[in-house]
Amino acid sequence: DAEITVIGNTGDDFKVHGLHVSPDLDSVTYSLANIGDADRGWGLRGESWAALGQLGRLGAETWFQLGDLDLAMHILRTERLHRGRPLSEVTRDLTQRLELPVRLLPMTDQGVATRIHTTDGRDLHIQEYLVREACQPEIATFEFRGAERAQPGPGVLEAIRQADLVILAPSNPIISIGPILAVPGIRAQVAAATQAVAVSPIVGGRAVKGPAVAMLAALSLPISPGGVAACYADLIQLLVIDELDREGRSEVEALGIRTHVCDTMMVDTKAAARLAAAVLSAAGLSQAVAP
Repeated sequence: DAEITVIGNTGDDFKVHGLHVSPDLDSVTYSLANIGDADRGWGLRGESWAALGQLGRLGAETWFQLGDLDLAMHILRTERLHRGRPLSEVTRDLTQRLELPVRLLPMTDQGVATRIHTTDGRDLHIQEYLVREACQPEIATFEFRGAERAQPGPGVLEAIRQADLVILAPSNPIISIGPILAVPGIRAQVAAATQAVAVSPIVGGRAVKGPAVAMLAALSLPISPGGVAACYADLIQLLVIDELDREGRSEVEALGIRTHVCDTMMVDTKAAARLAAAVLSAAGLSQAVAP
């Protein structure tokens, strides 16, 4: 069986009611542990909201919704971080408890915050922009605050160095993959990898999920696989694009990046398994992928 390591973005991490919340790490954990709410797209299946309701009654802000079950992860993470344990160690322990079938490594143990600078002069944490402001403010610039002082988390560079294949998942290339690549040493290690492949999160001129369209536009990049390829031009040899974007292959290939066309929409676990198999095949690797 293939050994899979996921390097998770911690640029979304922030404090909610004094708790250290790691949205991207938790989304990966809940999804791969098969306990996430697939219909809602975040959080835990069977969640309840009694604590959130009580917080609201007591006058607290409730724009970032933490469910009753979800609180357990944040309470334990915060308590262990306060005892001086690094995020990588805490993440390893919690994911082992949930029997995660992959190794999940935070990109760094140091604090990095993705910030959105808006055209009206505001400096917003990425979660404030995404959730509280519902992606409405116009973006001026992006910042990965603290990234220049951060170091790759334990095992991160080794995992990339030893990998037969590095896959940049179909996440937002700017705010999901970008913070990881901003940590000194990670981008260079991906560029030196045996083989690196990305899957485009732009399909038919639209983002599969989230505000990638507005963010590519803020960087004056085309809203197409070509815009995604421009973000990764020095890193990848192959970009997997959707069938709807077949006519745009030349835009990607002009950057010296090969393309592979297939159905990239992961509408269910079977579709996700087909995409994973297609990516491996396009990269010249043969591996059975269970749905």
